[in-house]
Amino acid sequence: MSALKRHSPIAHSAYHDLLRSLREEAVSDLRGTPTRVERNGRAYWYDSYRVGSDVKKTYIGEDSSELRERMARTADMSEEREERRRHRARLIRILRAEGFLGVEAATGSLLGAMAAAGVFRLGGTIVGTQAFRLYEGELGVRFSFDTAAQTGDIDIASFERLSVALEDTVSEPLQKVLGDFSFAPMPALDDLKTWRWKQTRNDLLVEFLTPSFAEAEDLRPLAALGVYAQSLHYLNYLIAEPITAAIPYRNGVLVQIPRPERLAIHKLIIADRRRDGPDSLKAHKDRMQASFLIGILAEDRPDDLHDAFADAMGKGPQWRDRIGATLKRLPEVRALLP
Repeated sequence: MSALKRHSPIAHSAYHDLLRSLREEAVSDLRGTPTRVERNGRAYWYDSYRVGSDVKKTYIGEDSSELRERMARTADMSEEREERRRHRARLIRILRAEGFLGVEAATGSLLGAMAAAGVFRLGGTIVGTQAFRLYEGELGVRFSFDTAAQTGDIDIASFERLSVALEDTVSEPLQKVLGDFSFAPMPALDDLKTWRWKQTRNDLLVEFLTPSFAEAEDLRPLAALGVYAQSLHYLNYLIAEPITAAIPYRNGVLVQIPRPERLAIHKLIIADRRRDGPDSLKAHKDRMQASFLIGILAEDRPDDLHDAFADAMGKGPQWRDRIGATLKRLPEVRALLP
């Protein structure tokens, strides 16, 4: 496989400074008292505050030592917000000068509006090629336009059960957010279960997805986001334990994406699902992205890659068959895996 082209230490440092600042910003505007809530063996934090005689709760995030440390610093951070915003803008200028691809303005502004509404705070995870492009900063590897596999579509996935368990909703209906960007709902078999939107002036699509835990791949509600989603097999593997990522647009947008090793192995699976028929070109793109990521991870994060591969291979014969069928087409990639 070809040698990796790395971003400079300056770019690597700037990206992680940007990501750190965005994470801190996410908990710097608490209106009340952080409250810990346990549900089904997991712990979550909420911002609890009064509006008149009512107590409101806004979801902050799943419990972790990192989140607790960030919340402890919120009082000190509130007075520094404007300076942090300017600092992030400077970091983004550095990233552009260092050759980061980033995202185009239309995509950046739409994802920024979704972030402001709470889509990613409430469990939404960007998947597909838009997620793949964002590994440029996470992995510190220089992407070319060919490697990044251009796409305009935006796919957002979330767990249905998590969406219910959080007991919080987006601050602005996504129908309005999307409508402000000239998106119209696409017809579905059930008009009350819209899960995809198309921009009226071009072919850009926004789709919502969720894992299927049944034989059927039907439409399921995402309560926190206020939309329906197309359920898909294998998606639960992809969006388990997602990570945050920074989009270098304006003064930065904080989003959520799958772990790179999970996306790499998931691409092997879905490449086999759509290798024939009208999706064969997408299957080629899946194989290309899987090859690129596995090449990086085998060199930089071999333990993470091997664990993700073993996890998928242990899920049953159908999983192994699909992964094996794709790897037969990619002998160089197969040699990098256990």
